[in-house]
Amino acid sequence: MTVYSLPKYFISREISWLQFNERVLEEAQDTTNPLLERLKFIAIVSSNLDEFFMVRVGSLSDQITAEFDKKDPSGLSPREQMKQIGLLVHKLVYNQFNCYNRSLKKGLKKEKIKFLKSNNLSEIQVKYVENYYLKNIYPVLTPMVVNQSSPFPLISNKSLNIAVLLKDSKDENIFATIKAPSVIDRLIKIPDEEGISFMFLEDIIKMNLNSLFSGHEIIAASCYRITRNADMTLDEEGAEDLLEAIEESLKQRKWGTAVRLEIEKGMNVKLLEILERELEISSEQEYEINGPIDLTFLMKLGRTKGYEKLEYAPLKPQIPKPFLKFNSIFNAIAEKDILLHHPYESFDPIVELVKQAAVDPHVLAIKHTLYRVSGNSPIIEALVKAAEMGKQVTVLVELKARFDESSNILWAKQLEESGCHVIYGLVGLKTHCKILLVVRREEDGIKRYVHMGTGNYNDVTARLYTDIGLFTSNPYFGADASALFNMLSGHSKPTALYKFSLAPLQLRDRFLHMIFEEARNAKKGKKARIIAKVNSLVDMEIIEALYEASTAGVKIDLIVRGICCLKPGIPGVSENISVRSIVGRFLEHSRIFYFYNDGQEGIYLSSADWMTRNLDRRVELLFPIEDHESRNKIKEILDISLLDTEKARILNKDGIYIRVDRRGKELINSQEAFYALVLKDDSESKDKTHNLKEYWSENGFTPRVSEKSI
Repeated sequence: MTVYSLPKYFISREISWLQFNERVLEEAQDTTNPLLERLKFIAIVSSNLDEFFMVRVGSLSDQITAEFDKKDPSGLSPREQMKQIGLLVHKLVYNQFNCYNRSLKKGLKKEKIKFLKSNNLSEIQVKYVENYYLKNIYPVLTPMVVNQSSPFPLISNKSLNIAVLLKDSKDENIFATIKAPSVIDRLIKIPDEEGISFMFLEDIIKMNLNSLFSGHEIIAASCYRITRNADMTLDEEGAEDLLEAIEESLKQRKWGTAVRLEIEKGMNVKLLEILERELEISSEQEYEINGPIDLTFLMKLGRTKGYEKLEYAPLKPQIPKPFLKFNSIFNAIAEKDILLHHPYESFDPIVELVKQAAVDPHVLAIKHTLYRVSGNSPIIEALVKAAEMGKQVTVLVELKARFDESSNILWAKQLEESGCHVIYGLVGLKTHCKILLVVRREEDGIKRYVHMGTGNYNDVTARLYTDIGLFTSNPYFGADASALFNMLSGHSKPTALYKFSLAPLQLRDRFLHMIFEEARNAKKGKKARIIAKVNSLVDMEIIEALYEASTAGVKIDLIVRGICCLKPGIPGVSENISVRSIVGRFLEHSRIFYFYNDGQEGIYLSSADWMTRNLDRRVELLFPIEDHESRNKIKEILDISLLDTEKARILNKDGIYIRVDRRGKELINSQEAFYALVLKDDSESKDKTHNLKEYWSENGFTPRVSEKSI
């Protein structure tokens, strides 16, 4: 243990994760955001909590059951973490539904969008609901009565259910449960001449319970929902067929131990007692919901026709000029490296590279890693076409991408059937690197075209996440890309790499070396600077190295969207470190690393966060940005991120996130500024960093001069 590994210097990973969701909720509470976008943010909180309970709380539950009592870096045992989680989540859920009931519902009503209950339906609406129920809902329902011949049914993970307490002719209580069918929309549109009205599926079912339990008196009915432990553990060594093993694990996930019970406010005490007993769940795991359970349905309201004014103005991703200069994408990449910043710049050139490679007679092979792809992925379609055209197509499909396993299995089977060579990566490691390699025969010999990025090859999330990708035909990058794919398909270590650093082979050591190099320069009195933009900062060894660099005098700026276990601003430890989180319209997903390196600036992109799993248990890629224009573009992205006063929150030494102090500062939304930049014609400015202030002024932005400017 080093002096920097004391628990007081670390924030609990679980608590930091919940703090991130508090920041997401703040966006739902922010009345300056469009109304329907606020609904999306509050829905994201619910979706994130589902995953948190299935994975993180599920894992802690397993540790407690196994009587594993080892403390985390912040000094908390699993039981202590669980206790704090309960307190924080109850507060978060209270604030979430306070926002929903007091602000969002009222805002929707003002826009004539209403959620109706049975007691405020007109006669015409009542008849419509009754008819809809009989035609569309009743035939699908399966009420389950619990008695001696019918034991308590298995309740599936995240399903919405209605618990019913009945009384039979013998005056005895009977428990029954009904699963709200997922094949029917949660929100049922009801005729309304004055706007748009909806009724919840579960409320319609409750209105018609007599049709399901004739001959019984209905005493009470309330909704409930359980979340199950979905933290999958898989023995890959013992699995002869990985694909088959994962398919079996997915079935098991549905029936893991219940770790959370959400109940409708005011649930009958008898009903609750039955659920607690049958689900083997304690009162500490219960969450009383003052509103509709599971707010993820609100995501769909964001696509309501006629209400576009209540959403963000549409963003039109730009196609960079180099791609418009040539008919062939290969000519564009051959001329110079091209950096794309999504979603401000279009994802289309990546799809186009695969499409053109599929039909180009000079292309010999395409090699691609796929971690998460969209439902109707144009890249999958292009890869299938390439295989059908006789190209050598190798695709690594990561079957273990959490919660995307089933869709990835489908893609893997489709690709195999089309003639692609599909591989599933290395035993014990997730392949998380993002890389595409096209091998082409040209007049002067074989040439390799490479795309590498910080995000998944997913055309849908590319419109929602900020990511950065690089196209290059640099032969050194091409050689490294070939070595990487040979490692993945041949299970061999690359003998030598020119540009790449890979996890789990040398990426951790590479990061540590660059951090310690800055510390050595600072000790010599030289300028030393580190900027890192990541999704999460959890790894203890990296954090301790950053503390050591800070004490040596290195200026460190960290832009960490989500989990951050490092505490900045501690005198004598981290007083030279700042941490900020940016939560806005787009999910900040890009991973950027900058090291001043005694004036020989090192600028890198990566698929990896600073997490132990990324550095030790995944195949990850770090690559340098060497093209002058691309380097300036990355520096500009970092500079603008550090200037954000609208969507940035600053982490203080007490582990609390606070809004940026705006006094004397201009209001800058970094995401809006990025979009403004890509709309600017590159030819108007050779050095956009120096002309940034002038350009912003012309486009309505007037930031103060950046003291942090690189």
